[in-house]
Amino acid sequence: MKNRILFCGILLIGLSFSCSTNPFTGKNTLALVPNSEILPSAFAQYGTFLKENKVISGTADANKVVNVGTKIKNAAEKWLDANGYKGYLKDYQWEYKLVESKEVNAWCMPGGKIVVYSGILPITKDEAGLATVLGHEVSHALANHGQQRMSAGLLQQLGGTGVALATGGKSAETQQLAMTAYGAATEIGGMLPFSRSHETEADQIGLTLMAIAGYNPEQAVVFWSRMSAASGGGAPPEFLSTHPSDATRIANLKKLVPIAKAEAAKFGVIYK
Repeated sequence: MKNRILFCGILLIGLSFSCSTNPFTGKNTLALVPNSEILPSAFAQYGTFLKENKVISGTADANKVVNVGTKIKNAAEKWLDANGYKGYLKDYQWEYKLVESKEVNAWCMPGGKIVVYSGILPITKDEAGLATVLGHEVSHALANHGQQRMSAGLLQQLGGTGVALATGGKSAETQQLAMTAYGAATEIGGMLPFSRSHETEADQIGLTLMAIAGYNPEQAVVFWSRMSAASGGGAPPEFLSTHPSDATRIANLKKLVPIAKAEAAKFGVIYK
C-alpha cells in the first residue's frame, strides 16, 4: 500500500510541473521531456539518417522541396510574430532534404529537420500539393507532438508500473491478464486517439500555414483525395489506427478551409 501511495504521489507531482501552453493549439500539453533534451537528439538522428540514405540535391524537385519548405517556415514565423510569440522558434534549425525512396511519405523531426521521400512527389504533383504535405509535417513539430508522444509513453509506462504494484500479491496469471488488459485499454482508449488528435491538429495548423504561404488551402482537399485514391483502401478501422480515415480527414479539411482563408486574409493573402 505504501508503494502505491508513493507512486501516485510522484505521478501527481510530475504532472503538476510538466505542462506547457502551445501557441498554435492554445492547449496545455504534456512536456515531461524538455525540448532541451529532445532537439539535440533529433538533430543527431537526422544527421545519421542523411548519411545512411541517398539525398537528392541540385534537381528541380530538390529545389522545390527547399523553396516550399522555406515558405511554410516563413509563414509559421509570420503567424507567431503577429500573435506575440516573436523568437518562439529560435532553437529550431530548419533543414529540408529530398531523399530517394519509393516510400510515399514525408516527416519533420522536432526542431525543423524535414525529409520528403521522392515516392510522394507523383502524388503531390505541384507546389500546392507539396505545401499540403510540408505544412502538415512541420505542424507536428510546431505543436510539439513528438514531445507529447514521448510524455504520453512515459505516463503509459508509469501506469504499467502502477498495475504491477497493485497486482504484486496476485498469481502470475492474474498479473499477466491485468497487464494485457491495461496495455490494450491504454492503446485503444488512449494512445491511438491521442495520435489521431495530433493528425487532426497538424491538418488544421498546416492548412493555415499553407494559406499564409500563398497556397490555396482548397488544394489540400485535392491532394488528400489523390492520396486516398493512390492508397487503394485496405487501411485498418479508424479506432485501431494512428491516423484518421481518409474520409474523416477530407471531410474535416473541407470544414477548415474557410477558417484557413480567413486567417490568411489577416496577412493580406486573399482567396476567392
